[in-house]
Order: sequence, then structure tokens, then C-alpha cells
Amino acid sequence: MPKSRIRKKDEFTPPPAKKAANISLTSGRSWVAPLMLALFLIGLAWIVVFYVTTGDLPVQSLGNWNIVVGFGFIAAGFVVSTQWK
Repeated sequence: MPKSRIRKKDEFTPPPAKKAANISLTSGRSWVAPLMLALFLIGLAWIVVFYVTTGDLPVQSLGNWNIVVGFGFIAAGFVVSTQWK
């Protein structure tokens, strides 16, 4: 049986180095983080004020729905946080 030829592999040459791309760390959405934190803090403050004043503040006519309003602010903060890049 004939012997097969040995194939020589070419030497590895790495591809030419590319220039480093200028990466911008600012996304143009600088309003997202402050608004998100503000909504979180407003929601937290709303709930804390409701509990500390035993339901007299922030809006007495809402009663226990004040908790839902506070969590609504917190949920809105999470919705805004999806825009953060």
C-alpha cells in the first residue's frame, strides 16, 4: 500500500492589529439614574411617612391605599431603570 504524503501546515500568523476604537461611556441618558433613584426614594418616603404618622399623612383619605401609591412609585423606578444603559 502506498504511503500518503505528509502535509505541512502553514505557520500561524496572527491577523493585523486593529486600531483601538474610541468607546463612549456616556449613553446620552444621564437623566435615567437620578430619576430612578428619586422615584425609589419618593416611594420609600411615602410608605415610611404613612407608617410613622399611623395613616394620617401623606393622604389621609386614601387610607391603606397609600401603601399601593408608595409601591407604585417604586415600580415606576424599576420601569425607568430598564432604560439605563
